[in-house]
Amino acid sequence: MRKFLVVLDDSRECLNAMRFAAMRAANTGGGVQILSVIPPDEFNHWIGVGEVMREESRERITAHFEVFAKWMRDKQNVDPELVIREGEPVDEILAQITDDPEVGVLVLGAGSGRKGPGPLVSALVKSAGTLPVPLTIVPGELSKDQLEAVC
Repeated sequence: MRKFLVVLDDSRECLNAMRFAAMRAANTGGGVQILSVIPPDEFNHWIGVGEVMREESRERITAHFEVFAKWMRDKQNVDPELVIREGEPVDEILAQITDDPEVGVLVLGAGSGRKGPGPLVSALVKSAGTLPVPLTIVPGELSKDQLEAVC
């Protein structure tokens, strides 16, 4: 089964990327894999403190994932898979694509503010020609209706 890999982060545009991935998976018989990356600089503390912070990050990610997963199951009949990795986000996204041969499309949400599309989109667009899967960039400003029309 082809999976749409979408990145779960704290950005607003993440929501549209999630919606797009779920709708495309539902319409094409695919699956959704949600990846959340914990950056290494979050745990540069004493070992005990770092472990507590790591566990709190995982709990927060799981709770956030469950909100999206419930919507995907209820509205799109898609049961997403959660993957949590630790490291540099771009490196971990590429590693996940390499590690799971069923990943067929990378879906990212693009910000629309003055800061540009966001660091992941900016970094991955530069290497789009050498990515092992297609990259779909979903504008953060699209409405639900516009997303449904595209999918």
